[in-house]
Amino acid sequence: MINFDEEIKKFHPSLEINEAEDVIYNSSNTTDMTDIMIEMLKEKDNRK
Repeated sequence: MINFDEEIKKFHPSLEINEAEDVIYNSSNTTDMTDIMIEMLKEKDNRK
């Protein structure tokens, strides 16, 4: 049977996961869908 406490002690997160996590959480210049929609609405209003 699996001893989960022992397995957790052996666990070491992948470096790739840690690097990806840093990029995701520390990136302040990412554009999301909300930003795109706001820009599109601003452009639409400016055309009138």
